[in-house]
Amino acid sequence: MSEAQPSGKAEGGQLEERVDLSAETSEKIAQAKQLVSSSGGSSSSALQDALALLAALEKRCRVGNDTPSLVKVCEASLELCHDASDSEALLATLKTLSTRRSQKSKAIASLVSKCLPWVVDVDGDGFTPLPVTGGDDAVKARDALVDELRNITDGKMYLEAERARLTRTVAVIKESSGDVAGAANVLQEVHVETYGSISKREKIEFILEQMRLTLQKKDYVRAYIVSNKVKRATLDEEGMAELKVKFYTLLTGYYKHEKQALELAKCYHAIYSTPSVQDEERSWREALTNTVVFLCLSEYSNEVKDMMERIDRDVKLERVPECKETLKCYLKDEIMHYPLPHQAMLESIPAFDDGNIDEDDGKNTTTTLKEHWHETFHTRIVQHNLRVASLYYREIHTSRLAQLLSLSTAETEKHISQMVSSGTLYAKIDRPKDIVRFSKRRTEEEVLSDWAGDIKELLGLVETTTYLIQKENMVQGH
Repeated sequence: MSEAQPSGKAEGGQLEERVDLSAETSEKIAQAKQLVSSSGGSSSSALQDALALLAALEKRCRVGNDTPSLVKVCEASLELCHDASDSEALLATLKTLSTRRSQKSKAIASLVSKCLPWVVDVDGDGFTPLPVTGGDDAVKARDALVDELRNITDGKMYLEAERARLTRTVAVIKESSGDVAGAANVLQEVHVETYGSISKREKIEFILEQMRLTLQKKDYVRAYIVSNKVKRATLDEEGMAELKVKFYTLLTGYYKHEKQALELAKCYHAIYSTPSVQDEERSWREALTNTVVFLCLSEYSNEVKDMMERIDRDVKLERVPECKETLKCYLKDEIMHYPLPHQAMLESIPAFDDGNIDEDDGKNTTTTLKEHWHETFHTRIVQHNLRVASLYYREIHTSRLAQLLSLSTAETEKHISQMVSSGTLYAKIDRPKDIVRFSKRRTEEEVLSDWAGDIKELLGLVETTTYLIQKENMVQGH
């Protein structure tokens, strides 16, 4: 017996001794290979005899705590099956060795690492399945080996990285066969954000793949939940530019479905602010144009106005005159005429039309997304004009207001009602008198309270002025 080495605690707290079987292991492995090669590699009985020889040795190494020799025996068993192109024997051997009683974790890890290069491109991205030749049987054998490796890695923290990559391999296989829903479902089983042995970049790539598949599956709620697993600050770190652009591009797919123009503007602005996009004129022009267009489509708020003013100060906006002029129209307190001078060009951007068709609730009509944005553009211009009118008029005839807005009286009342309901405008319509009031009718108490406040302010000014005059007289008197 060689020098004992600790490998774990036994009963009574004693350390188990390690039996050195390295010499015998090398001899038995060579004997097993010789046994298979002597039969020309075509005899299944020779392969079974060789595996039986190594199985007996595997048990002795496992019981004797000789982990290095155990790893060699396990790898040699798999090599014999692979070299003999016996996929059934390979799967059976892999399953048997991985489920042995008290099997060492290093041995299980070696089994997985040994099989990975036979099914995936480990030198590349680590999850792309290797192409196979030999028809459907070869493809089924590869897929069965991938599934078995996933089963082995299930629940083992020291193999969580391998499990994540194998799960992605299964998703690629399912997607290539046309089963997008199955690919999305299998990828959702892995909560990669909790894995500590995977790099930050690989985690984000995995989550982005989850987002992509769930969007293709049209599971928009799930896609949004998955997107919240990515920290926005992480995307701003060095080397994450490509992932940042991909993340916000995928996120626009969700917000287009939800028709949230402001969130779309924020996504495109995040893409525009990426250094790699700033270096390519075509890319930043597209991102900046999309940002301006969807800002114009957003419902008015202080946040929207602040974002418009910040973008208006961007020097690169001068090189996109259509967006510059459109943004200035929105920032001025002046009536805008519909359609805008550059509206046709702004509505021709690819982001306006992605081919989706939305069914109106309770109606039998369908509208494309492009038609929805076109109607929204008109609505936002009308709302802007109503806000401008409320700044210059305390009250105005409805017919005159409709003339200013280039709308009918009914349409004007409809837009006023919508803005009043959303709280963005105060107005009251007096239909018998054909008048719209934009200022609240003040009660006698409010008028008296304001008058009292003005008198108090005036008396304060008089008192301050009197004090300053007396002070100056005293200074001049001395």
